[in-house]
Amino acid sequence: MRPDLKQKYLGAMVGSAVGDAIGELAFRFTAKNRLSAVVLQQETLVYTDDTAMAIGLAESILQKGEIDQQALGDTFCRNFYREPWRGYAAGPPTIFSLVRSHGMSYLEAAKTLFGGTGSLGNGAAMRIAPVGLFFHNSDHLYEAASASAEVTHSHPVGKDGAAVQAWAVARALALDPREKLPSESFAESLISFARTPEIQDKMRLVHKLIREDIPTEVAADSLGQSVAVDESLPFAIFSFLRYPHSFEECLFCAVLNGGDRDTLGAMACAISGAYLGIEAVPRPWRDKLENRTEIEHLASSLLKT
Repeated sequence: MRPDLKQKYLGAMVGSAVGDAIGELAFRFTAKNRLSAVVLQQETLVYTDDTAMAIGLAESILQKGEIDQQALGDTFCRNFYREPWRGYAAGPPTIFSLVRSHGMSYLEAAKTLFGGTGSLGNGAAMRIAPVGLFFHNSDHLYEAASASAEVTHSHPVGKDGAAVQAWAVARALALDPREKLPSESFAESLISFARTPEIQDKMRLVHKLIREDIPTEVAADSLGQSVAVDESLPFAIFSFLRYPHSFEECLFCAVLNGGDRDTLGAMACAISGAYLGIEAVPRPWRDKLENRTEIEHLASSLLKT
């Protein structure tokens, strides 16, 4: 049966968190069979800052009914100081410290990173699923995603990557997984939605690699494997397009080919979950996910609001 919208919302949020948690394990267990076995041996699948910030983004959207940058920054900051061990990169804690100690706004603090250029890392894209869900029918999806990114990632490429990931989640919601994925039009829509040459060029390359059925390991090298959003988001999207009808294979593709494995898992599996729905996420994985009840509650609330 076609998953209903609630199943797809749950799939996006829970799927992203599962991809994040298993991706974190993939830094240590880099073979598929071994990783699969280790996942089943875990009592709890513990997520990282990727999911912690997605939770914060969902909380802020539900509180304000929109992207309120000050409130969003406050939510991120509060959640960070509550759980600083989640694996945050240096950027967000630096911003939170500047806001607290120097009285800066979050936007002012974010612009100080990287010599004043702002961050173009994948930290805004990794958490963006709630925006793709809440604004999936809005003409202002790009603006909402960009505004949510800007709190920590003010570089145009950082914002653009987050917006394209949000659009991928929103687009996946609208598609019927009982039918063959229209990969050509899906990829073309990402190219059209992007606004920076860096992201547009990588989306064109994703399109080409999928169309020509290029081997996965070659695609990973071609698309990049750094924490920059234009060198990580493209392979996450490639992983979804390569394995659109299998959540497991999409996840393993995303996390077992190098790069920023937990974030690749979070991004790829947010799209896969939004497309296939929650029932496609293996139950043994779902049942082990830390804080699953709260994540599911947030997903359901985003749908109802």
